[in-house]
Amino acid sequence: MESNKFYFPNLDGLRFVCFFLVFLHHSFFTLDSSILNTELFIFFKQVLSKNGNLGVNCFFVLSGFLITFLLFKEHQKHNKIDIPKFWLRRIFRIWPLFYFCVFFGFFMFPMIKKMSGAVPNETANLFYYMTFLNNFDFITQGLPDASILGVLWSVAIEEQFYFFWPILLSFIPAKKSYYLFISIIVVSLIFRFLNPEYLFHEYHSLSCIGDMAVGGLGAFLIIHLERFKQFIININNKAIILVYITFFLIYFFRMEIKNFNFMFNIFERIGIAFIFLFIILEQCYSKHSFFKFSNFKQITKLGKITYGLYCLHFLGILITLQLFKKLQIKDSLFSVLILQTLCAFLLSVIISKLSYRFFEMPFLKIKEKFSRI
Repeated sequence: MESNKFYFPNLDGLRFVCFFLVFLHHSFFTLDSSILNTELFIFFKQVLSKNGNLGVNCFFVLSGFLITFLLFKEHQKHNKIDIPKFWLRRIFRIWPLFYFCVFFGFFMFPMIKKMSGAVPNETANLFYYMTFLNNFDFITQGLPDASILGVLWSVAIEEQFYFFWPILLSFIPAKKSYYLFISIIVVSLIFRFLNPEYLFHEYHSLSCIGDMAVGGLGAFLIIHLERFKQFIININNKAIILVYITFFLIYFFRMEIKNFNFMFNIFERIGIAFIFLFIILEQCYSKHSFFKFSNFKQITKLGKITYGLYCLHFLGILITLQLFKKLQIKDSLFSVLILQTLCAFLLSVIISKLSYRFFEMPFLKIKEKFSRI
């Protein structure tokens, strides 16, 4: 009998790596021109972490794969998808921490900023954040004054996905659902072609939804196409290494390729999504992987609190910057690249662990009462 519990242990570590890329992307802050112009700082900021936002792309593909996989399994077991229970599970997982960040950003952050002698200048619209439409506010208004609000655009897109996805999969026969995934990918590509602006490519729902569709297509192929599953299981390590090399080349030279070829701008997000999908499937199923994330125990443990790390890491960064300012630690190459970054990371982990244990866990226990798979 097939187990009702599905867990992919290697994906926790992958989640953490995605977060860490985003964390590096937001790190290394200084206004000192003598540091900004050094080769080492330029390497860290413009090479090592410049494309760390691709970690969010991977989060989207992961969500598409996992949610679609679980909905398919639920349908197989119960002959239907219980949409209200699915929504309740997502509400108890996503909403508490999301709305805490909204409350902090709109009400606590301005107070703290005033106490420090600065003037609040929030341009974000609370209505959009209360209704999970804040990615559109990000496009029109730009980066919020409260940095903790700045990362919530991706959570909004995920929540939009969680609302529509079970409805769509409930009305489409499972074995025909690949038409849905392919159609969404095509719509996403058309949208990107008609809207070439960077903000639309990076933050608009119709651009990002293609990532989820790619993940959903992966779940479909694994569950409903045994030949594809066996292909992933038996794929050789040379092909695996080639995919990882391709990812690293795109990660380090993404902007150079984008500037060279307009059509790359249209297809790059979907192409990167398929690379992430392959990595997800390889980690979950391949027997020839040259490493598995679950072998890295500490990374796997941190992967379990990735949602908190992602939403709250700007608190760690802000506290660190204020702490160094209070202690009158002057910016230096070593302090900006190493000390501040390490301190911000450790604080982010501590804050996220406390959040998970004392704030998120009670809601997660309620969430489990509505589990179907």
